[in-house]
Amino acid sequence: MKLSTRGQYGLKAMFVLAEEYGTQEPVSLSEIAKRQHIPENYLEQLARELRKAGLINSIRGPKGGYLLSRAPESISVGEILRTVEGDLAPTDCAGHKGACQNEQDCATHQVWVKLYEGINDVVDGMSLSDMLNNK
Repeated sequence: MKLSTRGQYGLKAMFVLAEEYGTQEPVSLSEIAKRQHIPENYLEQLARELRKAGLINSIRGPKGGYLLSRAPESISVGEILRTVEGDLAPTDCAGHKGACQNEQDCATHQVWVKLYEGINDVVDGMSLSDMLNNK
C-alpha cells in the first residue's frame, strides 16, 4: 500500500503545526509550504479538509494562519491520514464487511484484513507528539 501525496503532505503540514503548538502564533500556509517543500495551492485544499474535520483552526488577518485545534498528543497519525486519504484499507474487502461476495472462500482475504489491522494499529498508536519526540 502506498499513500498518496495527500497523506504525505497532510501529515507534514500537521507536523509543522505540532512544532509550533503552544506558541499561540498561527502558521501561514506559505510558511508550512516552505518548511516542508509542499506546493501551497495543494496545501490550501488539505488545510480546508483538516479544518473541516476539526483538526486545525484558521485565524484570519495579516498575522493569520493555522493552529492545531488540540494538543499534539491527542491527534493521531491515523486521524490525519483518514481525513485526507479516506479509509486506509489495502482492499475494499478488508475495510468493509460484506464488500466482497467471495469473502468466505477467498484465500487472500485474511491477508488483507491482517494488513489493514496492522496499518490501523501503527497509525492509531502514534500521535503528532510521538513524531515530535522521534524527530
